Amino acid sequence: MFIASYLSKDKKRPYIQKAIGIFDLLKFFLQIAWETGSMDNKKYAALSEPLGEIGRMLGAWYKQAQTPSQ
Repeated sequence: MFIASYLSKDKKRPYIQKAIGIFDLLKFFLQIAWETGSMDNKKYAALSEPLGEIGRMLGAWYKQAQTPSQ
């Protein structure tokens, strides 16, 4: 994400896509930790909310990078 922030709009997409993939993997492992009882409900809830916001931000950034420059 750091590198993508310095690139032109057309070159950002692959970096943002990779960040979204890694982020999805993080969410998957978080859910597995919760489902197996390695993480209690309170910790899971505390992490899930900010991660949801980060996901929305990444999605918006990717969508913005897809629109043609004007």
